[in-house]
Amino acid sequence: MRFEPSFLDDLRDRIPISEVIGKRVSWDKRKTNASRGDWWACCPFHGEKTPSFHCEDSKGRYHCFGCGVSGDHFRFLTELEGVSFVEAVEQVADLAGVPLPAPDPQAARREKQRASLIDVMEMATVFFQEKLQSAEGARARSYLRDRGLSGRTIQTFRLGYAPDSRNALKEYLASKGVEKSQIEACGLVVHGPNISVSYDRFRDRIMFPIVNPREKVIAFGGRAMSSDIPAKYMNSNDTELFHKGRVLYNFPHARRAAQGADGAGTVIAVEGYMDVIALHQAGVSNAVAPLGTAMTEDQLDLMWRMTPEPILCFDGDSAGQRAANRAIDIALAGLQPGRSVRFATLPEGKDPDDLVRDAGRAPFDEVLRNARPLADMLWFRETRSGVFDTPEKRAELESRIGGLMSSIANESVRRHYQQDMRDRLNGFFDTSSGQGARQGREGGYGSYRKGNQRSGPRGQQAGRRYAVSSRLAQSTLVAGATRAPALRESVLALTLVNHPQLLTTEFDDAAAIEFESAALRALLGVLMNQCMKDDAVDREEVRAAIRAAGLAETVETLEKQVRYTGLWTATTEAALEDAQAGFGQALALHNRTRSLKLQKTELERDLADVTDTGDEDAMPGLLNSLRSVQQEIDRLEQQEAIIDGFGILSGRVRGAAGQ
Repeated sequence: MRFEPSFLDDLRDRIPISEVIGKRVSWDKRKTNASRGDWWACCPFHGEKTPSFHCEDSKGRYHCFGCGVSGDHFRFLTELEGVSFVEAVEQVADLAGVPLPAPDPQAARREKQRASLIDVMEMATVFFQEKLQSAEGARARSYLRDRGLSGRTIQTFRLGYAPDSRNALKEYLASKGVEKSQIEACGLVVHGPNISVSYDRFRDRIMFPIVNPREKVIAFGGRAMSSDIPAKYMNSNDTELFHKGRVLYNFPHARRAAQGADGAGTVIAVEGYMDVIALHQAGVSNAVAPLGTAMTEDQLDLMWRMTPEPILCFDGDSAGQRAANRAIDIALAGLQPGRSVRFATLPEGKDPDDLVRDAGRAPFDEVLRNARPLADMLWFRETRSGVFDTPEKRAELESRIGGLMSSIANESVRRHYQQDMRDRLNGFFDTSSGQGARQGREGGYGSYRKGNQRSGPRGQQAGRRYAVSSRLAQSTLVAGATRAPALRESVLALTLVNHPQLLTTEFDDAAAIEFESAALRALLGVLMNQCMKDDAVDREEVRAAIRAAGLAETVETLEKQVRYTGLWTATTEAALEDAQAGFGQALALHNRTRSLKLQKTELERDLADVTDTGDEDAMPGLLNSLRSVQQEIDRLEQQEAIIDGFGILSGRVRGAAGQ
């Protein structure tokens, strides 16, 4: 159902946002000023002890300065409780005593279709459950019994069996009046222009229903019963209901366990369906699993909504190590104060299912107790297989770690990680103990600890070794590190400074910007802080906050850069409508460029993996994809360079300089 913006605005005006949120949090009495509609609480989206979750009735917005979530009445309900947007609007309308408007026919049709697909998935789930208990499912029942699963566990996870038939499910659903288009839309059959007759996607497989936060079945995972099938596990394809990279298996149960009274306190990510189920039966109910793929940013974000420090548990084999390495890189970008991950590594050749089946949960609990912080895992990965016995090799290690630190978006966390890594490097390169010549596997974290126990002030020798002379500080090499930000970033930041009204109208887009420039990340933090205070849209108040934060020179640099290029929509002279249009264009370019760079990084990782495994068939396709992405990045950067030089080519630099 689609609602008119005027109706949604009316609901926001009728009900203070604190009334919606206050039913689900406890306001902090010391920081809250109820008379001014200024409210503070511990964030309901991530665990914390000091209130950093803030909402203002006058703006109808909330923002957490710890985990970064933000939104209005409706987003709060959809994100926290997993309800649909329509259900969130209904809840707020009930509070306001306002009837819902007559539904739009097309929107109603789409909503009805989505609901009907949920019904079809429920029918398929019941079909698979019944088949598991029938004569056809005898072999599947025997397999589950051999894996140690009880009847109660099988019922809890609603496990089933897809018979070895091309049309058993299709015919069953058709007999219930389900249309062919609905069966196809659910991804339950394989169909397409080159397939004359569609057929069941899952055949002779044990079925694992995958549910959404409201515990509605939206997809299936299937384990092949035959050893001849190449794909041992297979998931539903992406549909209107299901997007594989945004869902975690067992998410609703794990969320309740993590937030409930059983004291679980955290969430554990393991690799497979059976691991989750076996752990649940052993008493570990707070486990989730990605759906047969490497951990994605969206999946990690789901875990961070349940707990500030989830534990990522990987198998001890080479595949588990590769998965852990990918997770390290993904986690780095999303770190926030009080939000991190820990890594638990299983004994080689063992998975969680093996551990708990043989000796109960005790061995698995021991694995969790030995979970290591992200910083340790990062350091171990970068130093475990190298010999750093020359200045060049040590410089390479230092440069590689420095590049990884730059991927941390949060400035405060990045600063502390940089200091931590400097300490480790100083200890690791302490030539007096000969550690720099050792292999990383020998030195590793132990070398770091030993190096920091030497006598004398910490880093005294390293300080002399890495000191930067005044002449070097003035050279182009060092000066280049502080050059002006990318033009698109400058336009985005300066537009918000000169037109702070956009901080309200474009709040979600502004809060989500991830600048490459550290100075602009700090500037955006000041702007977002001001947005949550009184008179946040007043330009002079914003300028005063910028000066107080010591960022006035940064803004002056932005103004010179933008003035020279003639991009007047970011200046104070532009009308708000023009500034908003320019902001949207710059944001689209920024997001596209960032997306391409992330895609390039992922392709490079995949290429490294296939190189390690010798998969020559996959290499040409990856190389072509990487080449295409790089060409698109080059094209966008060339486009920006042309814009950047526009002021010079048109003579505007001279005009600007003379002003």
